[in-house]
Amino acid sequence: MPVMLIFVKSGRIILGDLIPGHSLYHMEPENDTHISEFLLLGISNEPELQPLIFGLFLTMYLITVFGNLLIFLAVSSDSHLHTPMYFFLSNLSFVDICFTSTTIPKTMWNIQMQSKVITYEGCINQIYFLLLFAGLDDFLLTVMAYDRFVAICHPLHYTVIMNSRLCGLLVLVSWMMSALNSLIQILMMLRLSFCRVPEIPNFFCELNQVVRSACSDTFLNDMMVYVAAGLLSGGPFIGILYSYSKIVSSIQGISSARGKYRAFSTCASHLSVVSLFYCTILGVYLNPADAHNSHSSAIASVMYTVVTPMLNPFIYSLRNKDIKEALKRFIER
Repeated sequence: MPVMLIFVKSGRIILGDLIPGHSLYHMEPENDTHISEFLLLGISNEPELQPLIFGLFLTMYLITVFGNLLIFLAVSSDSHLHTPMYFFLSNLSFVDICFTSTTIPKTMWNIQMQSKVITYEGCINQIYFLLLFAGLDDFLLTVMAYDRFVAICHPLHYTVIMNSRLCGLLVLVSWMMSALNSLIQILMMLRLSFCRVPEIPNFFCELNQVVRSACSDTFLNDMMVYVAAGLLSGGPFIGILYSYSKIVSSIQGISSARGKYRAFSTCASHLSVVSLFYCTILGVYLNPADAHNSHSSAIASVMYTVVTPMLNPFIYSLRNKDIKEALKRFIER
């Protein structure tokens, strides 16, 4: 009676039939349980569009890095900006530089090399740092909303409440929470198996799309994504809404129109960045499921991975007199 043997060779499961007294006479390859690379389909498959896409990504990346670096250096070098609000802003600028650097250089490299491949390890690392810095963006925007809430609703106690120890602790907790979420999501992803080389309809490894391409059960992964989205995105969003509801109530209590304008102008830049951040993310993830399988998903992803970090320095520098003066002094030096 033939005996079925299972061999594992170079990451592949191979089935073979063995007859007693005879050598192995039939081997049949089965599905891969481990893959070494992913294929990033990018924004477009049209060869004539690749130079244009490369130029756009390069331009946006340089603007993002240069703009956020200027904000970071201006705040760090100007003693007038050593306040909680600008401390959080400098951290946000640093995170935005790291966020875009996680995806754009690899995208430009693939376009230049006419390749769509990213290694399995590279994809894992990209997902980890994307989740880390996206989470940090979310937490820092929430902390900045709390800072504006204290400044407008409790101005006499602002320096006491927003002391340097609390500011450092808030940033540290933000890093720890975001890193923990990233680590959990990656550990959950490592348990997945893939039947073939996955094709990701995006220019970077997006967690949901990678999980969807697995051939093993993804129920636990989906549940963890939903739980994390509810706690780490929904929680900060509710905190921002609560802070601004209190801010609006306080501004309405100010009698003079000039006082209302001055109070609102201190949080206008932050409110613009928050609106841009959440609107772009909701625009991507509230699309129908079919949209995630097309290049439209990749184009929409450009908004929150590239465009939002690129616009943040412009929003803060154009609408903030202190930043304008600090940038002028920094450039003159």
